[in-house]
Amino acid sequence: MNVFPGTAGITAWAQTEQAVQSVEDVIEEHILPKLDPDFLEYFTQVRTKAAAGSGKVAPKPPSIQELRAHPEAFRVPCALDTRGYPGVTDLTFPSQDGVSIPVRVYHPDREKHGTGPFPVHLNFHGGGFVVGGLESEAAHCLSMREAGVIVVDVDYRLCPENIWGKCFQDAWDALNWVRESASLLNANPASVSVGGISAGGHISIVLQHMARDAGIPLKLCMATAPLATRALSYTYYTESPFPSFHEFHRGPVLPWAQIKYYGRLCMPPEKLPELRKLWPSWWLEPLEAPNWRGLCDAFIRTAELDPLRDEGEAYAMKLVAGGNKVTLKRYLGCPHTFVYMDALKRKHEYDRDSIAALRVAHGLD
Repeated sequence: MNVFPGTAGITAWAQTEQAVQSVEDVIEEHILPKLDPDFLEYFTQVRTKAAAGSGKVAPKPPSIQELRAHPEAFRVPCALDTRGYPGVTDLTFPSQDGVSIPVRVYHPDREKHGTGPFPVHLNFHGGGFVVGGLESEAAHCLSMREAGVIVVDVDYRLCPENIWGKCFQDAWDALNWVRESASLLNANPASVSVGGISAGGHISIVLQHMARDAGIPLKLCMATAPLATRALSYTYYTESPFPSFHEFHRGPVLPWAQIKYYGRLCMPPEKLPELRKLWPSWWLEPLEAPNWRGLCDAFIRTAELDPLRDEGEAYAMKLVAGGNKVTLKRYLGCPHTFVYMDALKRKHEYDRDSIAALRVAHGLD
């Protein structure tokens, strides 16, 4: 089993390659007692499987060629191929530069939720802007449609094949396509929300500002563990102003080594001047957005033992200071991307929270 941190959630390769050790020898002493017991059990099982027959836990970081040649080896634990499921349809929409962007559309059960038109929630998957696709969060999409909403999962363009920033253009085009295709989708164009996990959370909070600036009303921005700083361009983790980034820079999920790995594929130093010319500076660092007034309601969720915890919560506090309605929840004992681990009770709590938030936001309760 090849355990890749950005997807499977266990950052084995980001640690020094080593013989198999106990969990207590791998997870730092200040982190271990805080971890959710379900995660510790899961972590132990995955390490054991990864080491079976090899005597070692940590392979070297995969090359981009390996990632693309063997995507099945690097998928998140909850990945699911939902093609052919009842109420699930694959479509495409045109980007502003002429590329066809795939989406997977999840319609709610009409017997439970009526005949529509239905509210719409756009989902943007995680994966460091480098990995992920329509299988990554399919299980979450199936769950969220139980709120009585259509879920549109967007397969935005990834780095390094595409320059970083195309994802925001794709997200913007997806939002406009959903509104313009209401009759095709059996959707209510006046009741649209957006959300995502990790990189998808970053996309969602940028889209929150873009929609406000264009006068497009959103019902909710539901961002989980979002990247809200320029962390992908840091030279070293000590550049972060946030304590959680320092405290968990060698955590069991999303350590600094993994963030740096993604950063070199998304924002290599030689590309930064070009990126800063191409895109608004706050796309790289949403906490530096120029206007915090008049934004849609937000549900911001963080994980207690995540290096991105503090910047996600700082984003929520900026929304509050701007006079916006915000719900903030921190999942105790959890690392980054805990929501991809079906064995965790907290993951199922997260799913229930998503359904409840969508029902309230879209006026379904």
